[in-house]
Amino acid sequence: MSEHTAVLLLAHGTPDALDEIPEYLCNITGGRPLPDSVVDEIRHRYSLIGTSPLTRLTLEQGRLLSQELGLPVYVGMRNWKPYIVDVVGKMRDDGIDTVVAICLAPQNSRTSVGLYRRAVFAAAKGMQVDFVEGWGDHPLLADAFAERLCAVWNPFSIESGTPVPVLFTAHSVPCRTIQTPSASDGAPTHTAPGGDPYPVEAKHTAALVAERVDGLTHDNWFFAFQSQGMSSGPWIGPTVEDTLTALHNEGVRKIIVQPVGFLCDHVEILYDIDIGFRQLAANLDMELRRPESLNASPLLTAAIADLVRSGLARLG
Repeated sequence: MSEHTAVLLLAHGTPDALDEIPEYLCNITGGRPLPDSVVDEIRHRYSLIGTSPLTRLTLEQGRLLSQELGLPVYVGMRNWKPYIVDVVGKMRDDGIDTVVAICLAPQNSRTSVGLYRRAVFAAAKGMQVDFVEGWGDHPLLADAFAERLCAVWNPFSIESGTPVPVLFTAHSVPCRTIQTPSASDGAPTHTAPGGDPYPVEAKHTAALVAERVDGLTHDNWFFAFQSQGMSSGPWIGPTVEDTLTALHNEGVRKIIVQPVGFLCDHVEILYDIDIGFRQLAANLDMELRRPESLNASPLLTAAIADLVRSGLARLG
């Protein structure tokens, strides 16, 4: 490998303080103002979890990956510091000219992976870039999620005297995202023309995890999309809220919720699941448990390292 080769991990980004939330939300919406009520609600959610650990955990994932590969690993965020454009500039200054870029959102969507790809190729003109997209079917990723799930599912099922149902989740996206073809941005893409692969890929990841859990049958796991946006327009479902209510009506009183679209703790896990969904479950007389997030999982590190090696092979 050339000394001018490095890995670029890409993540969403998160504010470091409550006062930064308005600017952060402005970055997400592309400058479109949000109602004060929405900004206040987001600020409230962050205040309840203290601070989002997303940046710290992503930097740790990069450190572990660098240790595994013996390559420099940089971390760039799309919506907060360190911004992708600034990190790519630092890479240039360090003499890097060959990059394997990996978005830490394993399922490919134009509202997530597509936007990261566009930002990377815009900033990395003249650099040789292999952009990894759509790796939600990687077997080591499924192994990592299954390992975390089994650590909760096995004892919970023994305690309950019956296999506990599992509700897998991924972040919702606007309906318009999956209904309209993406515009060409000049960057290489493997997205199927006319459609967004995200809903199919997210459910496929869940299926791969479920099949690795001995005793978890096909009729005892479910899938829903969480964290629908507060902006106008419909977002894809079914929602977790509707799914939990339906399961309650069918007599389910114990449930495990595992997000398979997130690779580390952040507000959509620490608030949406641990506070919001857990309170909803309690109101429905249901007990909800969540497996530990992947965070510093060795299997996750191995999965990303394998992606990097494949990217380096494509770069020659």
